[in-house]
Amino acid sequence: MKKYYTRVCNFYYGNVSRKLVKQKKTLPLNGNADISFDHIEILSRNSKKKIHIKKITKLSKFIKKKINKDINIIIKKKKNFSNFNFKNIPNIMGILNLTPDSFSDGGKFNKRSSGYRQATLLYKNGANIVDVGGESTRPGSKIVKTTIEWNRIFPTIKKFNKKIALSLDTRKSEIMEKGIRIGVKLINDISGLKYDKKSISVLKKYKTPFVIHHIQGTPSTMQINPKYKNVLFDIYDFFEERIKYVRIHGIKHNNIIIDPGIGFGKNLKHNMKLISNISIFHSLGFPILLGVSRKRFIKDVSGKNDTKERSGGTISASLFSMMQGVQILRVHDVNNIIQGIKVFKKLIKS
Repeated sequence: MKKYYTRVCNFYYGNVSRKLVKQKKTLPLNGNADISFDHIEILSRNSKKKIHIKKITKLSKFIKKKINKDINIIIKKKKNFSNFNFKNIPNIMGILNLTPDSFSDGGKFNKRSSGYRQATLLYKNGANIVDVGGESTRPGSKIVKTTIEWNRIFPTIKKFNKKIALSLDTRKSEIMEKGIRIGVKLINDISGLKYDKKSISVLKKYKTPFVIHHIQGTPSTMQINPKYKNVLFDIYDFFEERIKYVRIHGIKHNNIIIDPGIGFGKNLKHNMKLISNISIFHSLGFPILLGVSRKRFIKDVSGKNDTKERSGGTISASLFSMMQGVQILRVHDVNNIIQGIKVFKKLIKS
């Protein structure tokens, strides 16, 4: 049987959105009238059809049932967790790499005092949560021993004493458990819970919220000629399989986030297709996290206008994602991203 996917599109934001929702001309994303939509794309691996929401009633019985089920998921209100407020789009996850070799800021914050100061600054500037990592997962990177990874992050995270909401960027169950015991609010595993088979037991034991992240291959191999039949549908199907996996293993809560993994086993074409069609993942029913900050695709697109910080490309991709209803942005430069969002929102209201 042919499989269909629902992508909501043609979004409205701010005052215009609230007015249209009140007039019942649009549907609110996650029950939030600040962002709404009035069109959907009905997609399969060999077809695409865009229609207005008012025309759903004219579809065949089978497709109409599928679309209505997806829309009910898409408009359902999100429950807040891990210091995220899903009434406010987007939430911000600040990046703190306590490594000597991360692709953007390796060696910059891996001294004890500088890591703590940076985390405090990210939080002060408006990050909802700070994502702390002690193992680089840049293209070509190698696995770091558990003791080394933990020793990199522990001196910093122990200082917070629950004053700052922390996420832990790790693939290892031992580090997950140690972090959770001292107050970590979210686990962000780039392997999609595939690297360490014990991870699912730790997450179940503590009922800790977590990110399901997509990657093709491993950090050491992921950028060696990545291939997909269709990157959008392949990753959507991956998330469905992973959700089934966590349910089978006894995790019943919905405090789960999905991240399509920009740059993790994707070339420029894959990345651009994912970002431009990111709203397809709303029908999975979980908040979407997107990490576009300083990524290689910005260099590939901007050419001679590339810069070290890639702030222009990061801000533009972040604003585009916000307008597709992405709930969480993972960024290095929290202050400039929030500055851009505030100005953008103000202009929409004007």
